[in-house]
Amino acid sequence: YLDVVLNSMTDAVLLTSPDGHVKRANDAAAQLLGWAEQELNGRDFGSLVAPELREQFQLAEAATETRETALVTRSGEAIPVSLSGSTIDAEDPQFQGVLFVARNIADRKRAERRIRYLARYDALTKVPNRMQFQHLLQQSIARAQRTHTELALLYLDLDRFKDVNDTFGHAAGDRTLEILSERLTRALPPDATVGRLAGDEFAIFVENLPSDAGSENQRGALAGIARQILDDVSRAFYLNNNEVYLTCSIGIALCPEDATNTIDLIRNADAAMYHSKQNGGGTYAFYAAEMNAAAVERLMLKSKLRRSLERDEFVMLYQPKVDLRDGRISGAEALIRWRLPGHGDIPPSQFIPLAEETSLILPIGEWVLKRVCADYRRMRDTVADPGRISINLSLKQLKQASFIPRFASVFREHGVSPTAFELEITETTLMDDARHTVRLLDELYAMGIHLSIDDFGTGYSSLSALQQMPVETLKIDQSFVRDAATD
Repeated sequence: YLDVVLNSMTDAVLLTSPDGHVKRANDAAAQLLGWAEQELNGRDFGSLVAPELREQFQLAEAATETRETALVTRSGEAIPVSLSGSTIDAEDPQFQGVLFVARNIADRKRAERRIRYLARYDALTKVPNRMQFQHLLQQSIARAQRTHTELALLYLDLDRFKDVNDTFGHAAGDRTLEILSERLTRALPPDATVGRLAGDEFAIFVENLPSDAGSENQRGALAGIARQILDDVSRAFYLNNNEVYLTCSIGIALCPEDATNTIDLIRNADAAMYHSKQNGGGTYAFYAAEMNAAAVERLMLKSKLRRSLERDEFVMLYQPKVDLRDGRISGAEALIRWRLPGHGDIPPSQFIPLAEETSLILPIGEWVLKRVCADYRRMRDTVADPGRISINLSLKQLKQASFIPRFASVFREHGVSPTAFELEITETTLMDDARHTVRLLDELYAMGIHLSIDDFGTGYSSLSALQQMPVETLKIDQSFVRDAATD
């Protein structure tokens, strides 16, 4: 009966004599340790403890407590176990001894190690996550202060990374970040550490720089690292059998010249990175104090933008489209401007990204449509044929469930024909959920609205894909034609 009970247990059970030699072992113990029960009998229990833990193992203590230790198998593998011991004090000497119950906790230990790893490292890219990177940076700053050396922080962000996710899917976006992390890790010098802060934002700190802050040699060396990163990023990424080319923007801040603590150093490097992005991306910039002023200005604009519609601060301008053959105006493009008191006209390049971030682009977009329709009626009363008016459309507007009915209702409300208007969408917008977008474009086209693709060439749509879309006009991105007259 005792054998049946012991062998039905899933935990390993070993009964030893008072001096610690095994007298009985159940099937689970034999399976755990790889020994037959007959081979276990007579063995000193201490010899079953992993060699590195044997000096700490005391039979008297183990017989009265539960502890975590490791038992060694016949093949030499150490298996972590939770070991409970209890002394059996029976009158009959053959039943006296210690009863050990060992539970295999290898899975739990692996899970604990995984949790500890994920708390410090990014699961996708295998580099330190934001918390761990900040911890390592803080230690590095302290070392630099003790050794009177300096360090630099490079803040990196991919340009147009959203286009990759929108075009190829998030799995391809994840693979891009994996490849980028591998390239950064291979390319950096020994005294550099890379971490992923969030999304497609990475940071790198370089230690043991000589104490000649801001010197030409020091900045030259850091510029060389930045250029190497730019070159590595610019190499082709192969995603879903497509060859994709990307760029990144890098901001560089120095310690102690620009900041002496982790938070300020990251913030200043981030400001320099944003400055690089504002200059078109694909480049690097060293931090300068005025960059923080620009960041504060951007935050102020975002705050004021929320009240702009209520205060009637937007105006519409119309850029004429001229037929070069006869000089006649054939239409116009509607351009919104934000007339902020005390600041003058704020161009769309500054406030439209803020409107997208805050979803204010939806009420602003509706205001634009209504104002353009009202202005068109006044133009029509003055000029027999004002031509076609182009209106820029946001991806968020296109994704609204009531988008088509709302458009139709505004046209009816103002008594204008949809055929008098052309909607411009960017190539990136076009490729976001392409099937859904094409269906909406077909509905707009059926209403009589003309359609145009703006910034063509900056995304990843193929020319063959255009055959599926009711698009009449392609506006080539300015980066392709900027130097056409001189180069």
